[in-house]
Amino acid sequence: MKDSLWQAVLGEIELTVSRASFITWFKNTELLTNKDGVLVVGVPTVFVKNQLERKFNELIVDTLKKNGIEPTKVEYKIHTKGKSTLHKRPREETVMVVAPQQQTEAKPKSSSSVRHSYRQGLNEKYTFENFIVGSGNELAYAACQAIASAPGTRYNPLFLYGGVGIGKTHLIQAVGNAILAKDPKAHVVYISSEQFVQEFLDAIRYKKNTDFAGFYRSADVLIVDDMQFIAGKEKTQEEFFHTFNALHQANKQIIISSDKPPKDIPTLEERLRSRFNWGMSIDMQIPDFETRCAIIQTKATTHGITLDPGVVEYLANHVQTNIRELEGALNQLLAFCEMRGLQPDIQITTSLLGSSKVRPKHINAKQIIEKTAKHYAVSVEDIMGPKRDKDIVVPRQIAMFMLRSELHLSFPKIARELGRKDHTTAIHSVEKIAKESALDADMRTAISEIKDRLYA
Repeated sequence: MKDSLWQAVLGEIELTVSRASFITWFKNTELLTNKDGVLVVGVPTVFVKNQLERKFNELIVDTLKKNGIEPTKVEYKIHTKGKSTLHKRPREETVMVVAPQQQTEAKPKSSSSVRHSYRQGLNEKYTFENFIVGSGNELAYAACQAIASAPGTRYNPLFLYGGVGIGKTHLIQAVGNAILAKDPKAHVVYISSEQFVQEFLDAIRYKKNTDFAGFYRSADVLIVDDMQFIAGKEKTQEEFFHTFNALHQANKQIIISSDKPPKDIPTLEERLRSRFNWGMSIDMQIPDFETRCAIIQTKATTHGITLDPGVVEYLANHVQTNIRELEGALNQLLAFCEMRGLQPDIQITTSLLGSSKVRPKHINAKQIIEKTAKHYAVSVEDIMGPKRDKDIVVPRQIAMFMLRSELHLSFPKIARELGRKDHTTAIHSVEKIAKESALDADMRTAISEIKDRLYA
C-alpha cells in the first residue's frame, strides 16, 4: 500500500516541478514506513535529504494530504541499499577513457575520473512491450523498432518531437533496452541534454575533457532526451557537434527527443539544426481516445486491478492531452481505493476527480492572457505593456508560464504574444514561476484558479 501511495505522490509532484528538479530530488526516493502519522522517506544522499527538508517538505506534505494522508511528521532517511519495486534505480554507467582514433572496450572509472552521480542511465521499465501504440505514435514506434533491430543503418539520426507527457522518453529508452537485451555488451548511453551540459562543465572544471569526449564518442548508441535545453549554450553545442560527427561517421546510432522540431528550437546553431534533419524527424501526437483507454487498462492491470469500462472512459475523457497526467489521475484513484479497501467504480471516480474540469482541446493565447489579467485585476494592456511594477510583472510572468504549460508554445512565440522582442524574458519568466510555484502555495492556488476559469 505504501508503494501505491508514494507512486501517487510522485506522480503529482512530477507535474508540479520541473523535469530536472524531479529527477534530481524526487526520482530515487521511496516511502519506507507510514506509522502513527509519521512517514519516513528514503533518500539516496545527504544533499537530497537537506533539499527535501528545506525546500520541498511543504509540497510533499500538501500532496500527501491531497491523497488522503494527514501526516504529523515527514522524516527523510538516507537509504541506499533498498530499492523500490516501483521506482527502480537505473543501471550505473562507467566513464570511458579512449585514445584518439582508437576503439576500446568500456573500462571502469578510475579514482581520478569525474563522478557523475546524477547520470540517469536507462530505466528498465521502459520497453516496447508496455508501450501503447496508437494513431499518434505508430510511425515513431515503427521507426524505433527498426532501429532496435539494426542500429546505425536506418533513420540516423532519429529525431522525435512533441508535447509534454506523450511518451517520447518511454519510446527512446525502449530502443536502448531492446538493443541491450540483444547485445548486453553494447555501449548504450542515455542522457538528458541538461545532464550533458552539466557533465561538460564538470569536465572543464576538473580538466577531464578527454574522459568526457571518449565516453560519448565511443558509444554504440547515443540517446539524448529534451534536446531543447541545449539551446543557447554555445560551447556545449560545439562539443555536441563534434560528438555527433564522430558517431555518425562511425555509423553509430543517434536518437534525440525534443518538445519541438529542430527548426523551432531557439538559439540552436544552424550546423546542428541541419544535422538533426539528416535522418528522420517524427512528430508524436497527443494520444486519441482509444489509445488513452488502452493506456489506462494496461496501467491498471499492472496493479492487479480490472477497471469497469465506465471508469476507463471517464478517465480517458478527464485527461486528454498528457499521458503523465492521465497516469497521475489513475494512480490517485487506485491509491484512494486501496487505502480504503474499495473497488474503483464510476461514483468514486467522479467524486474524487470530478472537481477538476475536463480540459477542452482548443484554447488560445488570448484567453490565457485575459483570464490571468482578470484574476489579478489588471488590464490586458498593462500585461502587454512596458510597466515593470511588481503587481504587473508577476501576472505577466504567470501568463508566460501558462502559455508554456498549457499550449506548449515556443519561447519566441510566447514573447510575441506578450508584446516582447526578446524571448529570453519568456525563458526567465517560465523558469521563475515553475520554481516559485513549487514552493509557494498561494501562487499554486492562483494558477489553479486561473485554469479553472479557463477550462470552465
